[in-house]
Amino acid sequence: MTTEHDATSDLDAPVEPLTDRDLAILQFEATWFTLDEDRHDAIRARFACSVEDYNLDLNRVIDHPAALNADQLVVRRLRRHRDRRRRALIDGAAAGEQA
Repeated sequence: MTTEHDATSDLDAPVEPLTDRDLAILQFEATWFTLDEDRHDAIRARFACSVEDYNLDLNRVIDHPAALNADQLVVRRLRRHRDRRRRALIDGAAAGEQA
């Protein structure tokens, strides 16, 4: 049984700050469309990882509690886009099942 104090102590727990890489990912997402290079090539060059690994990191970063403090506009935009893609996948899968 949890007490009122237990429930609020989780909310009061200190939040781990974003790493330099996390901040770089948010900065990249804020500006990549102004680059003269392909987004995937820029990801590989800047972050030394595959696009798939980058997207996993990006999703982790935008779900991080401190992300909104770093760049609220970018984080909310990325969350909205992610939610739209997920809904489209679910709606598409549901439409395929009905056919």
